[in-house]
Amino acid sequence: MLKIKLYNQIAKVGTDMLSAEKYQMGTEVQGEDAIMVRSASLHDIPFSKNLRAIARCGAGVNNIPVDKCTKEGIVVFNTPGANANAVKELAIATLILASRDVLGGIEWAKTLAGQTNVAKLVETGKSAFVGHELAGKTLGVVGLGAIGGMVANAAISLGMKVIGYDPYITAKAAWNLAPSVVQAFDYAEIFKTCDYITLHVPATPQTKNMICEKSIAQMKDGVRIINLARAELVNAEDIKKALKDKKVATYVTDFPTDETVGVEGIIATPHLGASTVESEDHCAIMAAQQLDEFLSCGNIRNSVNFPSVNLPRSGFPRVCIMNENIPNMLAQITSVFSAKNINIEHMANASKGETAYTILETNVAVSEELIKSLSAIQGVLRAWAL
Repeated sequence: MLKIKLYNQIAKVGTDMLSAEKYQMGTEVQGEDAIMVRSASLHDIPFSKNLRAIARCGAGVNNIPVDKCTKEGIVVFNTPGANANAVKELAIATLILASRDVLGGIEWAKTLAGQTNVAKLVETGKSAFVGHELAGKTLGVVGLGAIGGMVANAAISLGMKVIGYDPYITAKAAWNLAPSVVQAFDYAEIFKTCDYITLHVPATPQTKNMICEKSIAQMKDGVRIINLARAELVNAEDIKKALKDKKVATYVTDFPTDETVGVEGIIATPHLGASTVESEDHCAIMAAQQLDEFLSCGNIRNSVNFPSVNLPRSGFPRVCIMNENIPNMLAQITSVFSAKNINIEHMANASKGETAYTILETNVAVSEELIKSLSAIQGVLRAWAL
């Protein structure tokens, strides 16, 4: 029986997809073959020597030591797109919150409790909370993946002009964009032309502090910035200075930090992007499906550190090999089979950056000796039989 350790509360609709006859699951499981996790940090968690896969119920994997996992031949899955609608809806809500002082108005209205003629007081005091409409304004969408694309399309429906930029946009993402979404040439075009800017990119060394003193200086006076992606994308000190100088009218972040909480001009939501019942269900279902497919068949889908490989199961014994993406690896792997006079019936192979992955089906039962021979090849990270 395979063991899956659960971190955080994983939606039952997802765990129910993993058969109790095949999997033992729980937060107290030891010697786990796989992990399902939401936001809990795994950076300081000792891994079981049996661990082969981690499924993150969400898109970001900052809470997982991906480099360590890669070196140890542990595939890391995420669930891109499963929470996209939830984040899109919050993005629309925050665009409105950034434009109109709804929150301030609500707090002021509370102070009227116990007074008389409240309706008259409301009509007198509401002028302090006059805001701006979204229609006719220009929104810059940085990152046009599953979430950014949905935000761009929704903003078009609200009457906004939308300019998007994504140097890594996929053909599928481009096809899903509304025709009226204008694609910018670079980030600078977004910064210089937009009244609102919303960020939908992962936190990487390249995107860290992408919103900083230099980029803010290129922006329109009174720009409003939405960050539902990661705190690291925005330099906290630079955004606070820009708010004080009125260069930035409002900064909305879904990632409050010591530096940004309670600051005038900053609206901080407590990481609510994917916090809907539907989103948690969708993520758990996708994570469970990917784990089951990998543990049962070796197929990889939506991994951040290994390539996607799919070989339909045909009943033959199966061998899976993870290795560094260096020359002559496939030849060395197949030569092990040749040397043992084992025929390869079916094979699928792909590479992704510094890693590669191969699934082979043979005409004989896979021996422990074969796995040892494959594991002994320099550059092989892990090999196992299914």
